[in-house]
This record gives sequence, C-alpha cells and structure tokens, in this order.
Amino acid sequence: MEIFVESEKQNPLLKRREVRFRLKYSEEGQTPSRTDVRQKIASLFSAEVERVVIDHIKPEFGKTEAKGYAKIYDSVDDLMKIEREHIIKRNFGSGEESEESEE
Repeated sequence: MEIFVESEKQNPLLKRREVRFRLKYSEEGQTPSRTDVRQKIASLFSAEVERVVIDHIKPEFGKTEAKGYAKIYDSVDDLMKIEREHIIKRNFGSGEESEESEE
C-alpha cells in the first residue's frame, strides 16, 4: 500500500491538519482497512495513531486506487470534542455496547 499526499492544509481554528491523499494498494482488489490507512498516515506525518481520523476512502472503479481524506488533530481531546460521533465509531470502534437492549 502506498499513500501519495495530494494536498495538506493546517486548520488552526479546529486544531488539526487536513490531508487529501491517493491510496494505491495491491492487486488483491480489496481496499485497505481504515486501521491500516490510519497507521500509514500517522507514520508519514510522525503523529500518534490515536490523533488520526480517516473521514472517507472512496475507491475508484476498475483501479486498485482510492482517494481519501484524513484529519490529524493536535490532541486526542480536540478530536473527541470536534469530530462527529459516527466518524469516531468508524475509526476507533464502539467501545461500549448499547444499553437499550437491557430494557
């Protein structure tokens, strides 16, 4: 898997770096998982994996390529305050099961 950064922008208001990237993956045809992409982005930008959020990965039809959008926050607290709940669940999983099933 290779990642090519297409654009990078610092957003001081939201305390994050916004990265648009192109992802090229192997011939097996399966888009890499968010976890793998997060680890690769974190290593490219020398950031902790906990501060990286993948907003979306959109595969291109007929190619082993995808376009994506990632955000690297200054701290985990900033990430939790700003990022939408469903994006956090997609990237980090739901740490707790729903309590509504007990009722």
